[in-house]
Amino acid sequence: MHHLSFMRRFTTAVAVTSAAVAIVFAGPAAAEPKPQTVDVAAAVSQLRTSVANDPGALAALDKLAAEGTVDVALPAQPFQIPATSDIGQNGGGPGVYGSGIALDIDGFRLGFFGGPGTISPNQGNAKLEVMWLNLSNGQSGTAVLSEHQDMPVDTTIRTAPLNTGAGLIVAAVYGNLWHRWPVPVSEAHPDGFAYQLGTIQQPSFGAVTR
Repeated sequence: MHHLSFMRRFTTAVAVTSAAVAIVFAGPAAAEPKPQTVDVAAAVSQLRTSVANDPGALAALDKLAAEGTVDVALPAQPFQIPATSDIGQNGGGPGVYGSGIALDIDGFRLGFFGGPGTISPNQGNAKLEVMWLNLSNGQSGTAVLSEHQDMPVDTTIRTAPLNTGAGLIVAAVYGNLWHRWPVPVSEAHPDGFAYQLGTIQQPSFGAVTR
């Protein structure tokens, strides 16, 4: 029941967000507000300062192609810059892997979706993390993405609720994640699943307001 309730709230959040966007863009062109934008390089520089004592986060930021600007999104929309990994979306080799996402459900959370198959229940020695910084109030932090087994289609993983405060938040998802998919039971696959570890090469970067 919990996962169905979560999905109903998730669907409602997406619907409300879509309705809000539709209202904003329904008026005449002259009345359309200018989208709020974030300079990616400047935001990454500030993120770097906020994780100065975290070598793993700094190494991830070194791999982010931080150029240009992005439009600020609302929760329930994917991050503007997707992640790449060593296995890509289909497990066949390097390429686009998936994207971070901001969720305003049961509290504000940051998550990630993508990769091949579904997310394995046992993450073993893998760890998917997100670094975030609220540009409006200066709060920052890192969090592990570990919650995912209440979704009907288990391709999304997210943090516990985060206390970021309101404002403009930038974030980057990095690390690695185990995926699995069903295969015939055999000596090599006694539990009926094949497993593959995806390691992010370029983090997924996003800017969201809440």
